[in-house]
Amino acid sequence: MSAGEIAGLIAAGAFVVLVLFIIRPLWKLGATIDAATKTVQDIDKQIVPILGNVNTTVDNINTALVQVHSSLDGVNIQLERLDTITNHAQAVSANVANISSIVGAAASNPLVKVAAFGYGLRKTVSQRKAADEDREVRGAIKARKAEAKASRRSGRHAKGL
Repeated sequence: MSAGEIAGLIAAGAFVVLVLFIIRPLWKLGATIDAATKTVQDIDKQIVPILGNVNTTVDNINTALVQVHSSLDGVNIQLERLDTITNHAQAVSANVANISSIVGAAASNPLVKVAAFGYGLRKTVSQRKAADEDREVRGAIKARKAEAKASRRSGRHAKGL
């Protein structure tokens, strides 16, 4: 055996050792890839029903959104009607306020005159009653004085006789 053959054998042995060192990690890498493939297949089996449920949920949400949109359209129509009613009520209340001020202005001046007339009439009647009472009292006083004078005269005449 020559030196070239020995070197070839050493190189071949080194190559076999190198291949043995590389085979073990490659073997583990193959097992990892198999496990990953199995996991992806399991996920694929589970994701199909989940995606079906998600699609059903999205369809239900879309239906609910359509119903909400219809309800909001109805609410907007009712709000427009309410705005119209509110505007009419505002116009009616303004008209009532105007009529009230007109009636108040028209009635207040004559009412003040009637109240003043009533006050004057009461005052005049009470003054007349007071004047009549004063006349009666003066008449009664005059009559007493006249009686007193007459009784004094008659008392003098009786003494003088």
